[in-house]
Amino acid sequence: MKMFGLFSVLCGAIALSAASGRLLAQDLEPPLGLKPVPVPADNPMTEAKIELGRMLYFEPRLSADNTISCASCHDPNKGWSNGAQFATGVDGQLGGRNSPTVINTAYQRFQFWDGRAGSLEDQALGPIQNPIEMNLTLDEAVARLSAIEEYRDRFQDVFGTDVTPDGIARAIAAFERTVISGNAPYDQFKAGNEDALSEEAQRGMKLFFGKANCSACHAGPNFTDNAFHNLGVNIDAEEPDEGRHVVSGLLGDRGSFKTPTLREIARSAPYMHDGSHATLEDVVAYYNQGGTNNPQLDEEIYALNLTAEEQAALVAFLREGLSSADYPLIEAPRLPE
Repeated sequence: MKMFGLFSVLCGAIALSAASGRLLAQDLEPPLGLKPVPVPADNPMTEAKIELGRMLYFEPRLSADNTISCASCHDPNKGWSNGAQFATGVDGQLGGRNSPTVINTAYQRFQFWDGRAGSLEDQALGPIQNPIEMNLTLDEAVARLSAIEEYRDRFQDVFGTDVTPDGIARAIAAFERTVISGNAPYDQFKAGNEDALSEEAQRGMKLFFGKANCSACHAGPNFTDNAFHNLGVNIDAEEPDEGRHVVSGLLGDRGSFKTPTLREIARSAPYMHDGSHATLEDVVAYYNQGGTNNPQLDEEIYALNLTAEEQAALVAFLREGLSSADYPLIEAPRLPE
């Protein structure tokens, strides 16, 4: 079984506290370029909890028809997204938004495109209950897992309880906190390795932090400001997705969506909340034109007037500079019978 990234560190090299079985904060050493992984005090990391979460993440029996798991829409082999414009749930139903990547969601302040969940724990149970995603009641999810001896034993071992919705959420969240990507060529370049980026990617990096002003929103180690912005994407549709406005009720949030991380962005096409941009070239061209004008368009969005050569350099930086050789490719575990 192959395990890469922080997951392999957590489940292999790190020693657990002998007294508590917990992974100590100082043990969660992040890859180059990233800060330590935030871990809530009420959901400490343990190897047993992470492994249980990995099982539940890949568990199709958490869907009504036993065909859809978290990994169906957030596939490690597809940038932890699904490689399609929209998410596909039970009975082939299509959602209305692109599947956001799970990579580095441990650092995100909000979950879902509209930020309606404030933590990975809050997010985890939503897709299970969503009628067009997994369409399973939490009572039925608990009953299905409780009917399997190994799951009963693992929940007792990890939480000291029977199977519960809270335990399902905490285990999945713990696993997702191991899906981390850093140590990209950009990080190596910043650390002093001048050969880590090609000359074109270096030109793109200067544009990213300069003329193109990408870093106004894609800021910090995780290349996101953890905020919501209106780019005008699909805002002129007959019934546009109003995004954060539905959650906050603030008119200024109309058409605003969460800034995604750009780590491993080359692996998670298509792009934008509606999957309407097939390639990074499409995304850069859209920003270059200044988005789509509307009353709530962000002040950071304006015509960039980049040349074709500059646009290509910016794409080179995104594709080359932020793709890590330590990509967190985590394989599905053996599931209990």
